Amino acid sequence: MWSVSTGAEWLTFSTMSGVGSSSITIMAIGNSTSDRTAIVTIKGESISRQVVVTQIGTPATPTGPQDPTNPSKQTYNVAGVSFNMVRVDGGTFWMGATAEQVDDATSYEKPVHQVSLNAYYIGETEVTQELWNVVMGSNPSYSSGNKRPVEQVSWNDCQDFIAKLNQMTGQKFRLPTEAEWEFAARGGTKSQGYKYAGSNTIDDVAWYNDFSNETTRDVGTKQANELGIYDMSGNVDEWCQDWYDDYSSNAQTSPSGPSTGSYRVHRGGSWGSFARGCRVSLRGYGTLTGTSGTQGLRLALQ
Repeated sequence: MWSVSTGAEWLTFSTMSGVGSSSITIMAIGNSTSDRTAIVTIKGESISRQVVVTQIGTPATPTGPQDPTNPSKQTYNVAGVSFNMVRVDGGTFWMGATAEQVDDATSYEKPVHQVSLNAYYIGETEVTQELWNVVMGSNPSYSSGNKRPVEQVSWNDCQDFIAKLNQMTGQKFRLPTEAEWEFAARGGTKSQGYKYAGSNTIDDVAWYNDFSNETTRDVGTKQANELGIYDMSGNVDEWCQDWYDDYSSNAQTSPSGPSTGSYRVHRGGSWGSFARGCRVSLRGYGTLTGTSGTQGLRLALQ
């Protein structure tokens, strides 16, 4: 005579006891976005054995249909708040102060250098205040509005947000590298060589100093760039994953910046920037803990 038991509520058995060599089936109740392990104890008249049972997690998949007008767009839903990630096909581009930047380019946008990237996904818009709130349970923004970009978040705050978002979704969201950010802002493989993200006319694509009324605006209300991505010029500066350092003239493949440093990169300009500060090649940087009403983030996903 034997019996079986476990403390795991997600396991069930075809039978709880048997005689001799009768069999038993162990079944998991439901799915998990991460791996989970349980101990099953089988006891007989003179012997006891423990078996380790592991269920391999099934990561959360995009919820909701893909946008029929853009098969490279994936929609995710977190506690009722939806957001889109746009695929950026891999390619090679010239990064830095390219010809269309003319006299506006600064020394730290040079030298121009060739960069090759694999495919990745990037946020269709900045992270909104409503998404930040459902993940973190609070909203630090100075200019309040559910559809406005979250701001007053430090680079460290963004890492905390992303870690919690990944726990909730089973995904591996992150900040974009500086190279990924610039390639997407330029329009990726569909780039038309614009000075700003989607146009040579900044008023078409950006909320910036001349027209912002000194505040953020709802995301996605200006013209998108060649990839269907919004607000990569203006509205809020966006943190990148990289430590800041001077450029090298060497060609690079999937660069992620230096291994250490004092400042993290941010890109794109904000509602408080002049037009020159919203160009696709302009670089900025800040401390790990610094916050500002002009500072937000955009997600990336491999």
